[in-house]
Amino acid sequence: MVKIFETHAHYDDDAFDGDRETLIDSFKGNGIYAVTNIGADLKSSQNTLELIKKYDFFYGAVGVHPSDVDCLEEIGDDEKAIKLLLDMAESSERVVAIGEIGLDYHYEDTDKPLQEKWFRKQLGLARRLKLPVVIHSRDAAADTIDIMKDEKAGEIGGVIHCYSYSVESAKIFLNMGFYIGVGGVVTFKNGRKLVETVEYTPLDRIVLETDSPYLAPQDYRGKRNSSLYIPYVAEKIAEIKGISVDEVYETTWNNAVKMYNINSRNA
Repeated sequence: MVKIFETHAHYDDDAFDGDRETLIDSFKGNGIYAVTNIGADLKSSQNTLELIKKYDFFYGAVGVHPSDVDCLEEIGDDEKAIKLLLDMAESSERVVAIGEIGLDYHYEDTDKPLQEKWFRKQLGLARRLKLPVVIHSRDAAADTIDIMKDEKAGEIGGVIHCYSYSVESAKIFLNMGFYIGVGGVVTFKNGRKLVETVEYTPLDRIVLETDSPYLAPQDYRGKRNSSLYIPYVAEKIAEIKGISVDEVYETTWNNAVKMYNINSRNA
């Protein structure tokens, strides 16, 4: 039996307002037996808690995306802001990670010091709670690596979500003990860097993700993404590595369970 673990999606997003329940209800019939919904700000982190209450095969991550850290800064009290995330993380045993957190330098007006501040603080929260982290890093490889080394992120563990850097950077993240998140980009015609990273990365260090509703595979590029498209990703990984797609599903399932420390207590 195929069992797929979707490690990164945003089903609280407005893009799913029209058919959220119908879509999610179809997952198990399509082999998707576990989903981690990922927070991007305080509101979506709270929404994630509602989803994991409603669906027994959903897990959650709470955290604030680097492009949304203003919502933490506006609270005016750093300890109070972190306490909000801590309380959410401790509210359910099915909160399995802090994320997505990190750095995003894609836009020219980025407040880099502010992103760094909250990246470090959320890494500290994860350490305190003994939870792995889901790291978003875009156009910021060097600073991400420097902060992770400085904060000893290898002791925390987690995943580099939607991996977009070189094999050389992947080696550094892998040496820290992190997993590589692979989604629809691996199927893109211009996805060569990720293909090379998948070629290099051992299968037991890869997890499947979609980043739904974003980054649909090549055949659906520009359309709303969903976990139903994970087979396109798995088949591409199998092709790159010259193995069966069933091996991809089985290994990445086990990887996700290990990465998120899922056991009988929070299953």
